[in-house]
Amino acid sequence: MGRAFIFPGQGAQTIGMGRDLAETYPAAKAVFDEVDEALGEKLSALIWEGEIEALTLTANAQPALMATSMAAMRALESEGVSIEAASFVAGHSLGEYSALTAAGALSVADAARLLRARGQAMQAAVPVGEGAMAAILGLDLAAVQALAEQAAQGEVCQAANDNDPAQVVISGAKAAVERATVIAKEAGAKRALLLPVSAPFHCALMQPAADVMAEALAKATIHTPKVPVVANVRAEAVMDPDTIRALLIEQVTGSVRWRESVEWMAAQGVDAFWEIGAGKALSGMVRRIHKPATVGNVGSAADVAAAVASLKA
Repeated sequence: MGRAFIFPGQGAQTIGMGRDLAETYPAAKAVFDEVDEALGEKLSALIWEGEIEALTLTANAQPALMATSMAAMRALESEGVSIEAASFVAGHSLGEYSALTAAGALSVADAARLLRARGQAMQAAVPVGEGAMAAILGLDLAAVQALAEQAAQGEVCQAANDNDPAQVVISGAKAAVERATVIAKEAGAKRALLLPVSAPFHCALMQPAADVMAEALAKATIHTPKVPVVANVRAEAVMDPDTIRALLIEQVTGSVRWRESVEWMAAQGVDAFWEIGAGKALSGMVRRIHKPATVGNVGSAADVAAAVASLKA
């Protein structure tokens, strides 16, 4: 029996996330304190008592979600569950930074600073209103790639997230993405809906952000992770720090190959997936990708208590 710890990406944020973890576990509170110190501001106050509009801003959501995931991880560790309880770790988009931090490849402070820089750079890469993303439901990756190509008409339009067998997210220039949603519906998609995002993530328009991250990551210390990290852009495990650095840069413009990542882990014998942090979006995807898998969530103090027995077994 194999086990993977998986870490959520943007969209999972809620006001109050991680608060009961911090109130119950000193090690979890220490994570939020470390993130506040690294950023030179009380991000924890925004997470627990702020406005959802402010928390949803990319530059805030990214470090906030990592902090919540790491608080859950530290709570598990304080109950005797180490990261080595997992055969692999993986995260969706920014969640890859959470996975790397959980595995000891990045420090919490460095991850917070990198994600703040990543969020700001991704927001700045494309003027508001010029890019878009849309979820295409009911068509597989090959079909969506073909219609994105057809819709591009000289503009950027590409598959950004291959989430599960029936959900692919496209990203690019607003007009091209809008054309793609029309083509998708004509091609038999169950739904094709524009997403409420502030920038077109994981496409070629993000190249300016990739350049910023290349500079930021060049200065960051990356250690060999304690467990293999399944990289978004490769959909297989990596361990080498220089490879991890290169793939984090590539990830800004590259597709999140989540479906393939879960399939790859399942092929290595993983049959239990534990989502560590806010929300349950990845758990739903895992169930659709690999039906025999068992799925658990650790996002609250109650979840930690419930998970410990299984994870120590």
